[in-house]
Amino acid sequence: MKRRLKIISLVSITFVFVISLFCVFFDEAVLVRKGTIFRVSGNDKVVALTFDDGPSPAWTPLILDELKKANIKATFFMLGQHVEKYPEVARRVAQEGHEIGNHTYDHHVLIYYKPEEIVKEVKSAEKIIFETTGVLTKYIRPPKAWITAKERKMIEKLGYKVVLWSLNSKDWVNFDAKYIVRYIAHRVKSGDIILFHDSGGVFRIEGGDRSETVKSIALLAEALNQKGYKFVTLTELLERESKWSK
Repeated sequence: MKRRLKIISLVSITFVFVISLFCVFFDEAVLVRKGTIFRVSGNDKVVALTFDDGPSPAWTPLILDELKKANIKATFFMLGQHVEKYPEVARRVAQEGHEIGNHTYDHHVLIYYKPEEIVKEVKSAEKIIFETTGVLTKYIRPPKAWITAKERKMIEKLGYKVVLWSLNSKDWVNFDAKYIVRYIAHRVKSGDIILFHDSGGVFRIEGGDRSETVKSIALLAEALNQKGYKFVTLTELLERESKWSK
């Protein structure tokens, strides 16, 4: 029995390790982008900066400070349970003119949920975000990007547009800020939606170390401004084209 438990434990650890490596070296969103908004077409040199998993009392205020210095308006996809725990931080995001999106209530992968559970995840987050910030969310980003066409269509019937990304900073891996900025600046294209995080880590949705994320903002602003790019909110980005990338 003990040997069997050890084998099961070893298999579980190996599985988690393999999945972690997969996420580090491959962007899983590529597999599920069809039918979602992940970038827009056009010749304007504009990009949208987005943050997932917040708000965080430790990291979101520091990120907001850096965004203000760089004169950037970003889009924050918030978790309902974090808005509930840290309402003042969520309110500050809205008060400073940033856009707020729905990242579900507790970050569970939606493909494992029944239809009624998906509706509850989305609407619970929507309710607490509205009650706290006065913002009625219209964009949603599914946790870890995992979503099938069935879940996407169900969420769209709730009045949402499903938004993923075209450039992933992988900041949750704690890559060095200079590496993150070099990676993005080398690959950036007009209409890109860039993913960062203001909370969470490799195996958790809260806390983590977002110090390199904080450092990245000023460096990224400088690097992309030198290339002629402008940062806009997600809504502003979508308004620049009549047809979304599918």
